[in-house]
Amino acid sequence: MNTLLTLTSAQLNRAAAIKDDIAGLEKELAAILGTAASAAKTPAAKPVKKKRGMSAAGRARVAAAQRARWAKIKAAKKA
Repeated sequence: MNTLLTLTSAQLNRAAAIKDDIAGLEKELAAILGTAASAAKTPAAKPVKKKRGMSAAGRARVAAAQRARWAKIKAAKKA
């Protein structure tokens, strides 16, 4: 079960206050270190996965192989 659903309103308020404190401390740390606070929070962009395709010739080879497998099965049933 989701832990947020089991928390009381007082616990949720406390969690929100802690989160605000952390955000303030991160900003203060960024100011001290001279880094951008937003840069530390944003995750790195995930590289876009390129879909792998199959050429027409590759599809034709796969289809021919499958037809050959089915022909072999059907020939075995008739014999």
